[in-house]
Amino acid sequence: MNDRMDIVKDHFDTEAGIFDGRVIKTVPHYLEMLDALVSNIPFDKNSSFSAVDMGCGTGTVAYLLKKTFPNAKVRCVDFAANMLSQAREKLKDFEGVVFEQANIAGYDFKGNIDVVASSLALHHLENDAEKKKFQAKVFGALNPGGCFVNADIILASDEKHQNISLEKWKEFNMRHLTQEQIKDRQHKYETEDRPAVLMSELNNLKEIGFKNVDVYWKYYNFAVYGGMK
Repeated sequence: MNDRMDIVKDHFDTEAGIFDGRVIKTVPHYLEMLDALVSNIPFDKNSSFSAVDMGCGTGTVAYLLKKTFPNAKVRCVDFAANMLSQAREKLKDFEGVVFEQANIAGYDFKGNIDVVASSLALHHLENDAEKKKFQAKVFGALNPGGCFVNADIILASDEKHQNISLEKWKEFNMRHLTQEQIKDRQHKYETEDRPAVLMSELNNLKEIGFKNVDVYWKYYNFAVYGGMK
């Protein structure tokens, strides 16, 4: 890992115990966003399929996935050991869940899978080229009919609309955070995050070969999007 990713890893290891309480105060409509992610996995509720939750964090996406698709087999992947510990505790009552400590940037998908899901993780990949490389690996790992669904922070297509999004995000944070917490979140955004332009992400997915590429949910600079193989 490079120095920035080491900082990101330390950040999540340090905040693992308070992440769930913090994220609903920093990400607008967080649970609605994750519901959109899970709801747009195009499988029957009782079907059995394999899924990987990339950058699983405390396991909230995997938890919702198992609640919705009880027969799914889920692999939770994260590079922060403390986040994985939180995920293990959250998912302890479910069968068919395994955990793996690994960096998503160089992750080697093992075997063919049906679903790759991710939430608030892929914006840590350094640039558009790394993101597209990761998406291509996802496409190669998916079974025909499988899907990739990502919930993440994104950029607008132009500076004016990006500033509108950031102002709306600031308004949300001001209702839930102290000024010191807002400054800390802003610092992390500027130093740790590398969000991509949403329209570029959609075009990349199409170029890679994904079908039915779509935006399933959006609130200013947060979106859920993906496609099928």
